[in-house]
Formats: sequence, C-alpha cells, structure tokens
Amino acid sequence: MIITVFGATGQVGKFVVNVALANNFTVKAFGRNIENLIDADNNSHHQLQAIKGYVFDKTEVFNVIKGSDAVISVLGGSFDGLDKTRSLGIKNIIEQMQKAKVKRIIALGGLGILNADENSLLIDSPTYPEQYLPVGKEHLQAYEFLKNSTLDWTFVCAPDILNADANEKYIVSEDYPPAPNKYQINAGNIAAFMLNELQKNEYLHHRVGISNL
Repeated sequence: MIITVFGATGQVGKFVVNVALANNFTVKAFGRNIENLIDADNNSHHQLQAIKGYVFDKTEVFNVIKGSDAVISVLGGSFDGLDKTRSLGIKNIIEQMQKAKVKRIIALGGLGILNADENSLLIDSPTYPEQYLPVGKEHLQAYEFLKNSTLDWTFVCAPDILNADANEKYIVSEDYPPAPNKYQINAGNIAAFMLNELQKNEYLHHRVGISNL
C-alpha cells in the first residue's frame, strides 16, 4: 500500500512513518522540514519518499497525493487558535484528494470533538478547559470538513499525547471517549492504531476515542 503522510516530521508523524515502513508500506512523507525526517537509516529506506512542501499549496499537495492508496494526516500547530494548519490544511488535503480520486483518509484531532452525549460534544461543556478551546475549535472545523466530504474518513480524537513507543496497551471507542480513559496516549499507539485501521476499515465515517490502558 502506498500512503501519503502529512505532518510526517511531527511528534506522531515520526511514529506513523516508522510503523508504516516496518509493515512494508510505501510512504510519501510530506512536510516543510523534511530534511530532519526520522533518522539516517529511514532517510535511506527504499520505501520512503521524503517530499518537501507546504500543506496550503494546492499543486504540491495534489502531486504528493496522486498515486497513493490512502492519506494519513497528523498535522500539528499552535494552541492559540491563530494557526489554521489543522483546519485549512485538512480542507486543502480533502480538496486535492477528491481531485486525485483518492478516497481513504485517517486524520488526527483532539478529545474535545467526541460526544459527551447524544446532543453535545465534550467541547460544548461549560467545564471544558478554557485553554484548550482555541485548538479544540480548530479540530472541530477539521472534523466538519471531513464529515461533509465525499471521502472515507476516520478521525482519531486523542487526549494528551506522550512521546513514547507503541506498546499495544490502549483502548478505542467509536464517537465517545473510551472507558477506562487515562487521558493520555502514546504517540506510537496512535500510529499503530492508524495503520491497523487503514487495513481493517472498522471505523469508516466515525470519530475514534483512544487512551492508554
């Protein structure tokens, strides 16, 4: 399988690239600081293409998506709400995927976009931490773009992300926070889940809550 990874040099992106290569995927890793991708061993991996580009550039994004079987987006950004990489980046990725006729995307968002109940999201609660509202609204906009697209999407809604390897000790839940919920998840476990979901397609058109056990 050929996948394009956006945010490949970020905290989660590095694990996605490593896990994908270990599972014999061909990886097109896209980013502005791609020179620093992973390590010297992976930079010479025959199934890794490191492609420098800007997620808001329509032509660059289209070219890196074209010919792929699927996309994984683990775009990051600031927490102040001024950085629109998460929302407008996803918007451009969606548009270029539709143009390139690539249907499958798994994207990373935040915990607040999960359901609190049948009628509201966690971010809607008056007790939702105020400092997370700006980035939460960015994740919400990204989710709305995905939900209203024609793509086969899965939106992984992560709590606090730890810079730690996969250990397979995690739990997931469809559209709601998982129980138990430790409010932390290893970056490696996110990567492992995403690559597994690419092959099994168990959560098409759903958000996924995830937590370490």
